[in-house]
Amino acid sequence: MDTRSYMPVPPGVGTEENVFSLDDILLSQERLPCRTESVFPGLGFVDKSSDSRHIPEGTKMEIPLWLAKGLYERKRRVISVELPRVYREGWRTVFGADANVVDLHTMGPYYYGLGSQMLHFDSPENSEIAQCVLQTFIGRFRRTMDSSQNAYNEDTSVLVEKLDCLERALFRAGQSGLNAFQLWEKGLASHLTASSLVTNYRKRKLADLQA
Repeated sequence: MDTRSYMPVPPGVGTEENVFSLDDILLSQERLPCRTESVFPGLGFVDKSSDSRHIPEGTKMEIPLWLAKGLYERKRRVISVELPRVYREGWRTVFGADANVVDLHTMGPYYYGLGSQMLHFDSPENSEIAQCVLQTFIGRFRRTMDSSQNAYNEDTSVLVEKLDCLERALFRAGQSGLNAFQLWEKGLASHLTASSLVTNYRKRKLADLQA
């Protein structure tokens, strides 16, 4: 039985978000380069580099992902969202050459999650971004899992330091499976127990028979 006081909530899949996931909450704070397409009256205080009372049209600034998604509209142009550096063509070429050499954690700890969220915004490069993110994951997946399966009772800090948050979760899952297998192999694994649903069903069935 898991005795942890807090059970982690997994992040959403693809462009979907899970509002109860700490990873998705942190992802929503990632800042995106944007350009205002209209005047933002009375909001000049948001732009620390300007003394104006208003944010004029054409102002370039960085805003968190959650705010960019809230302001972005395809029909009424309020802001335009630019691609973060790591998703631009130059870096896509690097990922295509050898994704395993890239330090994803330094480039942005939510590379896969933010890449998926970028598809919310209209960009002629969306298909290339999606393909690059997918191929990067495929290219790095085997190495990540191989590392997790060949590091038993070792310091894994060096192995995970260049991994994105999703890859770190996969690494931990691989380590958990490895540790469980080692315990089973040594005969130290806990005995299998019936599911609580099965146990409760048996109790109800017995009560019905005795009624």
